[in-house]
Amino acid sequence: MGWRTEPVTQDRFEDLADVINPKRNPKHCWCLSPRLGARQIEELGGGDREAAMRALCAREIPPGVVTYHDDVPVGWCHISPRSDIPRLVRSALITPVDDVPVWSILCVVVRVGHRRQGVTNRLIEGAVTWARANGAPVVEAYPVDPPGRMDGAMAYVGTRQMFERAGFDVVGVTKAQSNRLPRLVMRRVLAD
Repeated sequence: MGWRTEPVTQDRFEDLADVINPKRNPKHCWCLSPRLGARQIEELGGGDREAAMRALCAREIPPGVVTYHDDVPVGWCHISPRSDIPRLVRSALITPVDDVPVWSILCVVVRVGHRRQGVTNRLIEGAVTWARANGAPVVEAYPVDPPGRMDGAMAYVGTRQMFERAGFDVVGVTKAQSNRLPRLVMRRVLAD
């Protein structure tokens, strides 16, 4: 069986939920804030965050990928074209480095019980492969570079080391911070 990474389509929604919100808490994060404001959540899901995320998963380019190990969903990566992420498009803190139509990784989550087992490496690589298959010339991420062990509150943005292992290079520093640490702009060029 092994490893595989798949886009989060409607038929894989429950797998996404098992990773990011296993108790289906309606107030818990559904990775919506970069994409939708309260009005859009109301329009897409009647105010229900889970329903809004289900609607996003029905789009031609869903909001990310899920990684499986032996058919068990173990990781989530929020990745899509930067232009599909309104909060990032409007951000004065994470501004574009240039005019390349990058795909952006905003969130990486490894399911409880599966951490420290190499999931992150497989997840990022699978996300990059999926982005490449959909025409992405570059994948960008905005991690932090903590001086020691990473605080759990920053886990979702990732670390410099995590993305360096996946072939990303630092190309800048944003004005955004996570727990008072600056966030980097890291890229992996996919076009030959």
